[in-house]
Amino acid sequence: MSESSAAPALQVEHVSTTRGRVQVLWDVSLTVARGETVAIVGPNGAGKTTLIGSITGLIPPFGGSVRIGGVDVTGRPPNRLAHRGVALVPERRGIFAPLTVRENLMLGAYARRSRTPRAELAADLEGVIELFPALRRYVDAIAGSLSGGEQQMLAVGRALMAKPELLLLDEPSLGLAPRVRGEIFGALARLTQRGVTILLVEQNLRLAAKICGHAYLMQRGRIVGTESSEELAQTARRVYLQS
Repeated sequence: MSESSAAPALQVEHVSTTRGRVQVLWDVSLTVARGETVAIVGPNGAGKTTLIGSITGLIPPFGGSVRIGGVDVTGRPPNRLAHRGVALVPERRGIFAPLTVRENLMLGAYARRSRTPRAELAADLEGVIELFPALRRYVDAIAGSLSGGEQQMLAVGRALMAKPELLLLDEPSLGLAPRVRGEIFGALARLTQRGVTILLVEQNLRLAAKICGHAYLMQRGRIVGTESSEELAQTARRVYLQS
């Protein structure tokens, strides 16, 4: 086995990041093994989205390192990471509203289209539709005409078209109705069962606990602890009982 194939899918070591003149992250470290689903949970303002930005190169850190499959990618731009098999589902989805659902999905495969046969791309698109059946009737519709939940499904599907080695999701349940959240997290659970490596940022502890092996707890820009999925579920029960 090569050193790179034995390395974790993601290793963040002592990352510190500013936004403008304000430091947001302090000495953050975490690891995601291959085939693992890991959550980052914490309140608003904890630095979760900034951490995702530091991993993907959108907000380069001033200290520490980010390794993908053992390769140091600290501060590299997002397009470079796409070629290394990293796909991001951003907060608020970031779909291309004037384009069709099909066009949005195919854009997700842009980093591999030149070397992938058309038949394989078509099969991958069909796989996304099977994962999110609600999209089938809208595949040639304008993406901006979809509901918020359907747009979130599209955003996840677009990321999957990259066949990522590491899938990052930033608050996928944000602003969605309970039924739609259930559909999306059901799909993520199936991806987990297939061995897709996932790093999930999520405020809804109950949803995160259903699919993650363990979670990193963030507060005020720092990792303050870890919990197993069972411990996270118990934390969620306490939070919901107190609210």
